[in-house]
Amino acid sequence: MDDIYYMKEAIKQAKKAEQIDDVPVGAVIALDGKIIARGYNKRTRNEQTADHAEMIAIRKACKKVGSWRLEDCTMYVTLEPCPMCAGAIFQSRMKRVVYGAKDLKAGALGSKMDLFSIERLNHYPEIEGGILEEECSQLLKQFFKKLRNKPAK
Repeated sequence: MDDIYYMKEAIKQAKKAEQIDDVPVGAVIALDGKIIARGYNKRTRNEQTADHAEMIAIRKACKKVGSWRLEDCTMYVTLEPCPMCAGAIFQSRMKRVVYGAKDLKAGALGSKMDLFSIERLNHYPEIEGGILEEECSQLLKQFFKKLRNKPAK
């Protein structure tokens, strides 16, 4: 399996978020060539600040491996993680993070800020951005365009 395969799986999760009128962001976590957790944004549906795709996937992965440490795992997420999610990624000791679209407003892996450039942290995951970037970006653009064109209630 390669990064494109896993990102396509994350995109499937993002489309689930869109179906429930939430921002279409999806994430999967892989370990030893298998997806062990999936998540998509449910913040709006659940009225929970922390129900981002990454947070949901991390909770599921921890349960699956029976530990808060996800040291050998890779997260694939359609949008660059925000500071909250980047913090959870750091705390989980994730080995690698692969994201699709940059988040110029809240991205914490280099676009708006770079949480992992802080010196003397005890863990630095490998970061790779831009995998299927256009497809991931289009999902978000279409969602927000539809939202802007929606009649006010």
